[in-house]
Amino acid sequence: MHTVTLITNPAMVLDPALVANLRNAMGGGDAVWLDPNHAAEFEVARLPKNLDQVWDSLQAEGVDMVAQPSEGRKKKMLLADMDSTMIRQECVDELAEEAGVGEAVSAITKRAMNGELDFEAALIERVGLLNGLSEDTIAKVLSERITPMPGGATLVATMKAHGARAVLVSGGFVSFTSVIAEQLGFDEHRANTLLAESGVLTGDVARPILGRDAKVQALDEISARLGLTAEDVLAIGDGANDLGMIERAGTGVAVHAKPSVQAAARHRINHGDLTAILYLQGYSRDAFVTV
Repeated sequence: MHTVTLITNPAMVLDPALVANLRNAMGGGDAVWLDPNHAAEFEVARLPKNLDQVWDSLQAEGVDMVAQPSEGRKKKMLLADMDSTMIRQECVDELAEEAGVGEAVSAITKRAMNGELDFEAALIERVGLLNGLSEDTIAKVLSERITPMPGGATLVATMKAHGARAVLVSGGFVSFTSVIAEQLGFDEHRANTLLAESGVLTGDVARPILGRDAKVQALDEISARLGLTAEDVLAIGDGANDLGMIERAGTGVAVHAKPSVQAAARHRINHGDLTAILYLQGYSRDAFVTV
């Protein structure tokens, strides 16, 4: 059996007629409303061959659809990217704005996250433009420029309340993940280290660089340590360097992702906030843990 989950963003209402029509067209079972306004699901014996076309038509109406095997949907580990996934911003871009090189760095970031540039080379180039920036700028950026993605804290708290491990893994910087992980309730985090001397950034980053392969390695190492398999992991991200872990995880979701990532990912969330990741696991709104 497969479960089809339909989700809207919190500003919209999911049309019961749309849910009923789609369920009937797929020959599905009774609809279960996970949220009376925003999320519903139903089971089907087999998925239709035109699933991609159905997804496209729902996107035009502002509705996300995730279709997946019913068994084992609730995962035991959350592996999440940070920049533009758990927070709204790209930290290196925000540092670059403070350094006066924002436009140059953001252009590189955009291409790297869409898979047009080698991630490691692009990171080295961007960090190089931060040479001479005071380390104190990091705290300033964290307090003034960084905002959490809606639903993120609820996602982490709810999965942890049901026994899952929450891991933040980023191609960004430890100076940011250490703070964001604590704010959002993650159990652990991994990221790159910006190098500094006498309180000033040197324009370099410690090696080895944590990129696409290192995120997959984190998935394998941490799940093995916990006695889990990749099938027990739910991975979310938005950039090309997240595709490896998205494809490796039992459930991998491209969240408000770059075009190349959406094209490659099996599951995509474009309209819902991060609580959508709970709905697709079968959590109802009344099971959410808010902090």
